[in-house]
Amino acid sequence: MVAATIARSIATPARAPFIALDGVAKTYEARFGGQVQAVETVSFEIGHGEFVSIVGPSGCGKTTLLKMIGGLLEPSAGKITYQGLAPGRKKPQLGIVFQDAVLLPWRTVLQNVCLPIEVMRKDRAEGEALARRLIELVGLKGFEDKYPTELSGGMQQRASIARALVSDPAILLMDEPFGALDALTREYMAQELQRIWSSAAKTVLFITHSITEAVFLSDRVVVMTARPSRVAEIIPIDLPRPRDLQMTTSEVFGRQVAHIRSLLSATGEL
Repeated sequence: MVAATIARSIATPARAPFIALDGVAKTYEARFGGQVQAVETVSFEIGHGEFVSIVGPSGCGKTTLLKMIGGLLEPSAGKITYQGLAPGRKKPQLGIVFQDAVLLPWRTVLQNVCLPIEVMRKDRAEGEALARRLIELVGLKGFEDKYPTELSGGMQQRASIARALVSDPAILLMDEPFGALDALTREYMAQELQRIWSSAAKTVLFITHSITEAVFLSDRVVVMTARPSRVAEIIPIDLPRPRDLQMTTSEVFGRQVAHIRSLLSATGEL
């Protein structure tokens, strides 16, 4: 399996981490004066092809971290390096998936997925061929000409994932992508994301409030403290892949979930 190969390569890294955060902090100017520190001092690494999740209490700065990694916000302190390059050098191509699918309602699934191709002015024929392959990869074959209003919430998020992948990003940043879905759809989408990740062989940083979701999907889980956030612990998830929902009832899975929950409970956040 592709995922098993990825896991083995992560266990014995032979090159610089794909992304490294070193003492990263973020402080905002408050509306009525003063400052608010969202992220205090955060350091961790993400390996090539690794699936890393970040969990923590609401408002602890998870999304702020993701935006800094994605270049949407500048750190107030510390540095973020990509593939060992110094800060300020060209960043790798990034794909971002938010909690809401943010599809353009007047465009079909295929047209929405092709949007990055148009923005980057890449070859239209090649871009459409890739978009169609990705639409099939995310399980939407046959829905290319449907509009967002004709899709369920889960199907819209699949289209959003395909759109994020069409630019061939080196890393996929996902900010609570299943947060607005019902419980059953969320479980199904977690299984689908695992399949897509295995097939596409991308590096993924995944933000979630769900401990079980993080354990199910991840190679490692970064547990954050309350604001101003720090890393409480980074937990390797030593579970075989591919994973199915039956695994979530196992003793090993339960211990991982309980440990993360205890870390959050220790700070009074659960």
